[in-house]
Amino acid sequence: MPGEGDNMQIGTDLFQRLAAYNSWMTDKAYAAADKMSDQERKQDRGAFFKSVHSTLNHILFADRVWMRRFTDRSYDVKGMGVDLFEEYAELRAAHMSMCADIETFTGQLTDDWLGEDMNWTRSTDGVSRVRPRWLLVMHMFNHQTHHRGQLSTLFTQSGIDIGITDLPYMPDLVDDFGG
Repeated sequence: MPGEGDNMQIGTDLFQRLAAYNSWMTDKAYAAADKMSDQERKQDRGAFFKSVHSTLNHILFADRVWMRRFTDRSYDVKGMGVDLFEEYAELRAAHMSMCADIETFTGQLTDDWLGEDMNWTRSTDGVSRVRPRWLLVMHMFNHQTHHRGQLSTLFTQSGIDIGITDLPYMPDLVDDFGG
């Protein structure tokens, strides 16, 4: 029911796990994209952000927007749907650097910080909002997963198998829990 669970909080361990998953999956996405030519990566394939290249750019864009809000660190962003990087190698390097920043960020989270509300104004509509920080951090990870799912489809349609993407099969979990 609406309103129920408003005081719900998710702990720091989950976000650290999701940050590791994000790094693993981002690396897998770029390993798959490495198998394509630049022309193939930039080809309009009918996805929401058209191409593999632009979808990767969008994921990085959103991560930078949210991390800027969470940390007050300055990250270069352009408008929604505008590629941050035209050159694939620069995009890849910047994205992997962002993954490291996200892992560092989640390693420093506290339950108190997560339990507080955050105020922000969306640039797309100028409306100010207030939401619990834990919800917004969860949204950042959910957003990544959503668009990596689109990438997985684009790769499959191109004959490229990205491999296992399920969180329970992330290498460190397999090592920690077996099979």
